[in-house]
Amino acid sequence: MIIDGKKEAELLQQKIKQEISVLKKTKSKVPSLTVILIGEYTPSLIYVKNKEKQSKDVGIKSNIIKYPKDVSEQDILNKIKDLNKDDNVSGILVQLPLPDQIDKEKIINTISPSKDVDGFNPNNVGNLASGYKSIIPCTPLGCLLLIKKIEKNLTGMHAVIIGRSNLNGKPMAQLLLRENCTVTIVHSKSKQIKSHSEKADILITAVGVPNFVKKDWVKDNAIVIDVGINKLNGKIVGDVDFEEVKKKAKAITPVPGGVGPMTIACLLKNTLECFKALST
Repeated sequence: MIIDGKKEAELLQQKIKQEISVLKKTKSKVPSLTVILIGEYTPSLIYVKNKEKQSKDVGIKSNIIKYPKDVSEQDILNKIKDLNKDDNVSGILVQLPLPDQIDKEKIINTISPSKDVDGFNPNNVGNLASGYKSIIPCTPLGCLLLIKKIEKNLTGMHAVIIGRSNLNGKPMAQLLLRENCTVTIVHSKSKQIKSHSEKADILITAVGVPNFVKKDWVKDNAIVIDVGINKLNGKIVGDVDFEEVKKKAKAITPVPGGVGPMTIACLLKNTLECFKALST
């Protein structure tokens, strides 16, 4: 089957909207997401606009703070510190990528862990790895929710993740370990990637190479989650050769319309969770 990420994202957003509607009756404030946007990078502008629209659709207050590309690092750090102290702000997100003069690590470390809706702050990363309560990065969380729509119990399944990034591969591995999977991560320096891939009950790929995963890399009836977003001959495609692999997989996400919509829905979910935690 083809996993309809757009439909699943809409269902999750409806649940969030209903919960916020109930909260409005008992709380004087609503969840609030502040996004810091630096420069005029077109994909970031489009992504932030989508976040703003969908935040408002579910009842989350959205605030976008824009800076020119040549803004100083200190200005951004000072703004984050102000937002950390602002009781009306539930979540803070600094849109990546950042210009060269700004240190991404400093930015991530400065965002309060309790308002870190991306789940990138080392406190949240460490808590996730330790099995403690944490804010979970949006894309891996979205992937897991889609996988569990196909298989509720993942115990004992072999999951192979292609890609070891801090944004996707590493947190995805931690989430799957929590679900009692056997987890293998392969990456650009791994040998015999295909031999690992073809053993996977669950295959997740996030490498940014169009059609990297071929049909003969995929086990019969595997669940295939394609996080890749690539341009090929003017079209948006994933890391998986979708038309061929879909004939073999038990379930597969398309690109676009798979993981992407779930990423934004999980951002809204994280904003709501941050709001509830800060309100207690």
